[in-house]
Amino acid sequence: MFLQLFKFSIKTTKREQFVPITEKIKKFVKESEAKVGSVKIFIPHTTAGVTINENSDPDVRRDFQTILNEIVPHQRRFLHSEGNSDSHFKSSLIGTFIEVPIEKGEVDLGQMQGIFFCEFDGPRTRTVKLQILAEK
Repeated sequence: MFLQLFKFSIKTTKREQFVPITEKIKKFVKESEAKVGSVKIFIPHTTAGVTINENSDPDVRRDFQTILNEIVPHQRRFLHSEGNSDSHFKSSLIGTFIEVPIEKGEVDLGQMQGIFFCEFDGPRTRTVKLQILAEK
């Protein structure tokens, strides 16, 4: 078994945005030469997250954002004075960590699945951290 760490930056352009990062994750897994194991994806921010969902229809991402905004509206009154409390809640609802299996040297996602960085308080430059634990 070996452990390899990677990180990369994402520059978002909107306050709320679901950014596909599947191809970047696949690239790092390929560079690691991992054959069997897993890749952990961690977002070290309190107003962003990471999720796996359908990647073939962009309307799914838009619907996801719509529902999150209905659950936690931006304009609601919060005690937190920075004006981004909704972003903190959305980050906690989505989560900041996922783990995906690696099989035969590939990220083992379902046919319709993609990995998405979820921005809730942009635009910003964000960091994505990866930890690959696998056999070569």
